[in-house]
Amino acid sequence: MYKIETHLHTTYISHCGWLGAQAIMKAYSAAGYDAICVTDHYNRDTFDYIEMDLSTPGSKTRDFLLGYHRLKREGEKYGIRVYAGAELRFDGSPNDYLLYGFHDELLADPERVMSEGLEAFAPKYRADGALLIQAHPFRNKCTPAPAELLDGVEVLNLNPRHDSRNDLALAYAEEHHLLMTAGSDCHRPGDEGTTGILAETLPEDSFGYADLIRSGKYTLIRPE
Repeated sequence: MYKIETHLHTTYISHCGWLGAQAIMKAYSAAGYDAICVTDHYNRDTFDYIEMDLSTPGSKTRDFLLGYHRLKREGEKYGIRVYAGAELRFDGSPNDYLLYGFHDELLADPERVMSEGLEAFAPKYRADGALLIQAHPFRNKCTPAPAELLDGVEVLNLNPRHDSRNDLALAYAEEHHLLMTAGSDCHRPGDEGTTGILAETLPEDSFGYADLIRSGKYTLIRPE
């Protein structure tokens, strides 16, 4: 079985991330992981932190994926595959959404994406073939999004500094027959590799990773 992290942040993009590529790969290699999906924050605070001018023309996706590209290069030294993801937050709501298997154009214009909101984004991510999972929907200030706008729910989030009320997330996913994921929500030393998924196949790339989640052919790694 292959061990995959689904939810992780880097210091390069996420303001709350403390860890760089070398530290992340060293920790995840020691913990026996085969792959990591980098889900740096895609929100107003992030773009202020990296001093990205959202008013200038041209795609912002490559700059946003700096953490992914650095981890991918470092991962080659350890034999760990790295997939591109994002944790989106739209204007006017504290909810967060994990996006998997997207093409660069989908996130090219952060100003438009964040200002339009989830309801407008939903048909666009689906047309792109991407996958949207609501992260920790019952954490303080968060609320579960309408199930018809989601593909799944993160039912096990083990960030130690938040009460994600994972039991409520699980119940919501079961009630609405949504996909279920588990993620360490790694930001700092000590957060690494607390959960994730186990699968019989190891996806080649970010799109294959999204296909794996979509298939549901994996099990959640639950703490002992």
